[in-house]
Amino acid sequence: MFNQILADIKKYERILIHGHIRPDGDCYGSQFGMYHIIKENFPEKDVHVVGDKAGYVSFLGTPEKESITDEMYNGALAIVVDTGSAERVSEARYTMAEKVIKIDHHIAQTHYGDLVYVEEEAPSCCQIVTKFAVEMGLRLNYEAAFALYTGIVTDTGRFRFRGVDSQTMNLAATLLSYGVDVEKLDNLLSVETMNIVKLKGYVLQNAEFTDKGVVYIRMTRDVINTHNVTDEEAASLVSLIGAIQGYPVYCLFMDYPTEIRIRIRSRGPRVDKLANLYGGGGHEKAAGAHLDSWDELDEFIEKLGNLNKYYQETGKDDLF
Repeated sequence: MFNQILADIKKYERILIHGHIRPDGDCYGSQFGMYHIIKENFPEKDVHVVGDKAGYVSFLGTPEKESITDEMYNGALAIVVDTGSAERVSEARYTMAEKVIKIDHHIAQTHYGDLVYVEEEAPSCCQIVTKFAVEMGLRLNYEAAFALYTGIVTDTGRFRFRGVDSQTMNLAATLLSYGVDVEKLDNLLSVETMNIVKLKGYVLQNAEFTDKGVVYIRMTRDVINTHNVTDEEAASLVSLIGAIQGYPVYCLFMDYPTEIRIRIRSRGPRVDKLANLYGGGGHEKAAGAHLDSWDELDEFIEKLGNLNKYYQETGKDDLF
């Protein structure tokens, strides 16, 4: 499969690299990592990173959107990274390309792409892109290594999450050999504004707990506006309530204009199947879903609590 991906990269003169809506570090890292790999090895090619902006990893680059015309997709190759389902691809015009390659590590909910490479067991898409470059003997440079290392670090929770193995560490070591400054990266990812610090205080004071081992926070539009933070910054705080003893399942409800997005995390049962029932999906223990309104929240929390209780009592997570 890697051979075919490389053959297509060699074949097409224009390549547009897409990610998902509301991109995270792994999405950005995969997009810009692939961009720099292609430009390093094939400098004559016309390559563009397309999609939405991500504030907290904006140091990796700025995707294009308005400057990308329909005509640019004619006879072009689109590479979509880190995006499990078609409806989550940022910038739907990727379908106008002559060929679409999907590279991902999520459990697929909808199928898209002419050439699909998915490693569900990989802890990050950046690990897959790094593996592709190494196995295909492609040259990397500092920019590619820095972007890819950023994605691996952020999507693995600094190498703490399930899926991290010796391959992860070996590929990360390869990236470090290009001079990646880990202290600089840690500073870029760790320094927070006072607004974020205050919002963290709000989250810790207002988290809600159930008797079935679920803790959650409602991130309403008023809270977001009052603290003067971006949606991306607010949604990222789901991890803040993730280490409370006795509450292995945690989630954040995020208020958007047309829906309530849910970030679901678990240290116990798999949660992706429940997410599927609410128009979402993702990884077994890190998934997303959505509600049409706040009126559905209690029902969702009840199901999530039942899932955790069932898991604690039986050791199984096949309730849904």
